[in-house]
Amino acid sequence: MRALLHGEAETQGYGARLARSRPEDGELAVVFLTGGLGAGKTTLARGFLGALGVTDSVRSPTYTLVELYRMPRLTVLHCDLYRLRGPAELEDLGLREWAAPGYLWLVEWPERGGGLLPRPDLTATLAVLPGAHSLELVSSTPRGEAWLGLCTA
Repeated sequence: MRALLHGEAETQGYGARLARSRPEDGELAVVFLTGGLGAGKTTLARGFLGALGVTDSVRSPTYTLVELYRMPRLTVLHCDLYRLRGPAELEDLGLREWAAPGYLWLVEWPERGGGLLPRPDLTATLAVLPGAHSLELVSSTPRGEAWLGLCTA
């Protein structure tokens, strides 16, 4: 699935659409957010989290590396791996304890995890174009395929 997004509001709106269409089966869900600096990864995450009811300010976790957003039936882990020097540093983040039912991961810069992260249900690839941003969503699990189907319906 591909979309052309014009501005922050459209990018946040698409993030909200993703959140509202997510499967609510309680299983661990993982979304990789890929793209260069300034491509809109955090903006998409901001819209996603806002649609789930997060009212706190959502910033890129570039310096904290991990932010947790706890809701009654779901905890969202928003992490940014840009500053990792290698996949071995993932262990220091304690991500393993959050790879459980009731969690949803939004992972910026997942390629820095060197294949040690859980398999994503969806990968959202964003890119800066003249006057817009592009978004491509690809599923890699049956849950991701169902999610993508609900998102595009």
